[in-house]
Amino acid sequence: MDFRDVVHATQSQMLSQFGGDNVFQGRIIEVHIGTLTADQAFTFTDWTAEMKAKASICISQDDTLIESLEISKGRIQIMIDKGMDNDKKVLLGLIHIANRRINEIKTGSKPALVPDANANYFAEVVIDLDEIAEPMIADPDVNNDDVSKRYTHDTIRPLSYYGGTKKIDLGFIGSCMVHKGDMQILAQMLKNIETQFGEVEFKAPLVVAPPTYNIVDELKEEGDWKVLVKYSGFEFDDNAPKGLARTKYKNMLYLERPGCNLCMGNQEKAEPGDTVIATSTRLFQGRVVKDSVEKKGESLLSSTPVVVLSTILGRTPTMKEYEAAVDGIVLTRFKPSKKQMVI
Repeated sequence: MDFRDVVHATQSQMLSQFGGDNVFQGRIIEVHIGTLTADQAFTFTDWTAEMKAKASICISQDDTLIESLEISKGRIQIMIDKGMDNDKKVLLGLIHIANRRINEIKTGSKPALVPDANANYFAEVVIDLDEIAEPMIADPDVNNDDVSKRYTHDTIRPLSYYGGTKKIDLGFIGSCMVHKGDMQILAQMLKNIETQFGEVEFKAPLVVAPPTYNIVDELKEEGDWKVLVKYSGFEFDDNAPKGLARTKYKNMLYLERPGCNLCMGNQEKAEPGDTVIATSTRLFQGRVVKDSVEKKGESLLSSTPVVVLSTILGRTPTMKEYEAAVDGIVLTRFKPSKKQMVI
């Protein structure tokens, strides 16, 4: 499973454990996994809005926090090498701060932040990872007879619920919920599907917006960007930017410039009434797609592999199709810490 499925399962299992009552609503969530580097931690904390919490924090083991800081240092150094630092050397100062923090952790003078052992919580939610048997989809449930149940973020369904028949009009991979690993998964899936079928043909368009320009540069250096360009019908060019959002799509992959894109509707837009499947956040009505006269717009939220395959098929995949498409791909490497994450 992809880590996004862990995030969706957290919401689903919490609702099940508390009889449908969202105990996250209006509160701060402490995530005691311990082994999430910054990229995956962002996926979890950004989902906080969908859980209706005020905020969330991922508690890290010392070695995990050091790894996250080292990743950040590398990316900041790339920015410095590109001449992006200012006269006050703010970026270089961030590297010095990171080095100081790493030294504090390694020497034990100031370990990673952890909760007090006697901390009291409004509720404690324990997630059983063994229950996550297939990808999960957050569904706005736009046609629920109970109007109060629509767009609540609380309808989390397994992929098999849709039986491989849910028609998809547009896919989106991007926003703050994805990281470099998602772009690598996309590239590998395209290669897998070409190997299986001899070609990759999109039956619904796929909009891809990498999180940052630095990540685009890393993908170019490592070769994955070349794979994406091979299957794309459009690649952004900041020297010749688009003047208008593209609201009419052909069935192909679009490599858009880094940014929020469809999630905020500030670069590209879905057609009213579309069924969109996205890696982004927000099931709110009209956020990603508006209603049309004939049909309600809906934005399903899922993992990168599910979004990719749904656009190629023009519908949600079956489990058999999903398993074949992700064969040989390591979707997530995290393992929950076995240590008690308290002082």
